[in-house]
Amino acid sequence: MVEFFFTCNSSFMSTDAMMLLSGPPSSGKTSLLFQFAFNCALQNTGDVVFICSKQRLEAKPPFLSKGTDPDSEVFRRVHMKYIKDDEGIKKYFAAFHLHDNIPSTVIIDGFGDFFVESNCQNRYSNPRGRDLAMSRSLALCRDAIHHANERLSSMRSCKLLLSDTHQGDNPRLLFIYKRWISSIFVISKGNYDSFLLKESNRMKSAKYSISLQSLVLEEIIDE
Repeated sequence: MVEFFFTCNSSFMSTDAMMLLSGPPSSGKTSLLFQFAFNCALQNTGDVVFICSKQRLEAKPPFLSKGTDPDSEVFRRVHMKYIKDDEGIKKYFAAFHLHDNIPSTVIIDGFGDFFVESNCQNRYSNPRGRDLAMSRSLALCRDAIHHANERLSSMRSCKLLLSDTHQGDNPRLLFIYKRWISSIFVISKGNYDSFLLKESNRMKSAKYSISLQSLVLEEIIDE
């Protein structure tokens, strides 16, 4: 399954409706998400919605795998939605049931970054306001995706992929994410300039790097 972050030649077989990609800063998370969006748009009949901060995306644009044409017509099915904070996430998913065309995949780049700690603490008058805000938003996302999948035929489904940044060995706020998400992909530092992408509870991992403005899959490792 980790191959699907790099190439559409493999099929994405996950049955989980919600997934998390977590990795250290500057590990190519946005590039992995953008290539994932392209691969989903290429393989599925539905559209893909990519939610992110416009400012951050313009400051650090993503790189694609070699062989992926940035001018491809496939990107017409990838719709960008720019938000500034967690209110944008809540508004989008609160109205998700009103969409005439449900996307096949929704991707949120930097999910945790939209929850500013001071704002969340003031909103809930609680020192753990950020944890509360993230939990409530994840619950809203889950309900929206669940109801969308109930409306869709058995031939189609809607999935949600989030990304977040972690320092050290474990994803930040993993205890919150695990309550709502069972499929978690974790990035760790490899040798030299490479990284390892592995799905939790699976043996296979992908070794990759960012080289010459491209996302490079170096090898698939069966542990």
